[in-house]
Amino acid sequence: MLKIPRRHSHYVYAVIQSGLTSAIAAAVASVPFLEGRSFVVHWVSSWMVAWAMMMPIVLLAAPVIRSLTYFLTHEEQA
Repeated sequence: MLKIPRRHSHYVYAVIQSGLTSAIAAAVASVPFLEGRSFVVHWVSSWMVAWAMMMPIVLLAAPVIRSLTYFLTHEEQA
């Protein structure tokens, strides 16, 4: 199994998160092609474009979102 050092976990997170998000968005955008039997072809091509666009955005946004989340939350007292 592929083992990546934990210090690079934010990159792994970004790849998985952007892939999942873009796959779902591309599937929703491809629904009109269900009747024409070209859904899979349209979905795959849309997904690849969406993933290529989302990957850098997620890589840049994830640390900012993580910092904002840390700022807006606090540790619960035991």
